Amino acid sequence: MSKISPCLWFSSEAEEAAKFYVSLLPDSRIEKIQRNTIDSPGGKAGTVLVVDFTLAGQGFMALNGGMKMEHTHAISFKIDCADQAEVDRLWDALLANGGKADQCGWLKDRFGVSWQIVPTALMKYIGGSDTAGAQRAMQALLGMVKLDVEGLKRAYEGKSAA
Repeated sequence: MSKISPCLWFSSEAEEAAKFYVSLLPDSRIEKIQRNTIDSPGGKAGTVLVVDFTLAGQGFMALNGGMKMEHTHAISFKIDCADQAEVDRLWDALLANGGKADQCGWLKDRFGVSWQIVPTALMKYIGGSDTAGAQRAMQALLGMVKLDVEGLKRAYEGKSAA
């Protein structure tokens, strides 16, 4: 386990969020749930205070802090997706039940946490050796909400939309 791990602050949804996140990716699991031993700002004695979980091999902590703190795009979690099917699956799951889509593959899930759902192929197109192709792919990217691997490829190759 890494020496550094992100801590996500929730008012009272730490366990719900952690269970949702671990359901999305392989090599993910709840490690430990720590409950409040006394009444605290995070909740009454016996309620969940901290959830330690692993998400795709990376350790996380979810904390119930008892008051709402806003998450911003300044801190986000990028998921590297093998293909369009994985982009679509994670995009839909993270947007379900109140998430909000943004441009260029960004979204906020129903808990307000920011994610980047990015196909591995993105860097091949926006950072490719064909400078004009990379510029076209970047222009296409800027017009997308959910990233479209085929659309990026067509832009890079200078082909019109199908």
